[in-house]
Amino acid sequence: MKPATNQALELLRRLIATPSHTRDEGATADLLCAFFEERGIAVERLHNNIIVRSKGYQAGRKTLLLNSHHDTVRPAASYTRNPYAPTLEEGVLYGLGANDAGASLVALIELFLAYYDRALPFNLQLLLSAEEECGGEHGIRACYDHLQDVEMAIVGEPTSMQAAIAEPGLVVLDCEAKGRSGHAARGEGVNALYIALDDIQQVRTFQFEHTSAILGPVRMTATMINCGTQHNVVPDSCRFVVDVRTTDAYTNEEVVELLRAALQSEVTPRSTRIRASVIDKQHPLVRAAVKAGAKPFISTTTSDRTLMPIPALKIGPGDSARSHTADEYVLVEEIEQGIATYVEIIENLAQLYGN
Repeated sequence: MKPATNQALELLRRLIATPSHTRDEGATADLLCAFFEERGIAVERLHNNIIVRSKGYQAGRKTLLLNSHHDTVRPAASYTRNPYAPTLEEGVLYGLGANDAGASLVALIELFLAYYDRALPFNLQLLLSAEEECGGEHGIRACYDHLQDVEMAIVGEPTSMQAAIAEPGLVVLDCEAKGRSGHAARGEGVNALYIALDDIQQVRTFQFEHTSAILGPVRMTATMINCGTQHNVVPDSCRFVVDVRTTDAYTNEEVVELLRAALQSEVTPRSTRIRASVIDKQHPLVRAAVKAGAKPFISTTTSDRTLMPIPALKIGPGDSARSHTADEYVLVEEIEQGIATYVEIIENLAQLYGN
């Protein structure tokens, strides 16, 4: 293995051995701070988010953000291995967070170290974020104002080193149909269940006027329903949940208002902050990635990229299908290839910006 791969693998093993469940990442934040301080690199820590900047950082200059997260979900009950015992077997590293998103995290760290004191036509800023798995208020949302001059980003998530140029947003709607209770035998009252069923049918057939050129139509699915108190009482309330996958054709707020106008039920969004993210295929980041052999695709999963108001490309080693699964793993060769591809993307990007 190359020295960079060895160092990345050793750091990843230490991270796996240090529990870092989302909203409880203090120990891995300490570990990462020490990692950079041992190398003489100044660290800014905000909650459990770690920010470091390239040596020749110039204020007011174009800046590329490198981002991945060091929190993990809790291990699935069906684990057959100790999730916190990093185990290397025949080129496969097992452990919680190895794939999501430890491999991307350590590969981006190696990329940052390789270019920390090298001349580039843009600054590098590395953000190792917390609370990604829950979209928490002390994750990337808390530190975006502390980032400097950021104009574009590489977001490290397991994509098999293919270039995710878009991902949908998400709005979860809590809906309540209201009626009037009465005795079922006498046909009294206004049945809230029937109102809810009419609205759910509307959700199934609703057509938005505009369609995203990349993400296609807004997609909605009714996923939960709760209604009734006993068999002979006409229900006066029926609650149901709608999962909405939004696109760049509408803001999340616009989607909510359109549905409020279309449904009889009260519609309350849990949050509107997870927005659709799209980067133009002609953006230098995408061109640099394609030149490095990455194929553009549309991701079905969300990430911290949806919280960034800048062009961002999601790309990283590992396979998204392994995320949040028991006995999570990543291949050592995936980490090695990830580092090499990241380096090639930076070199291609530097050429595009005239270095």
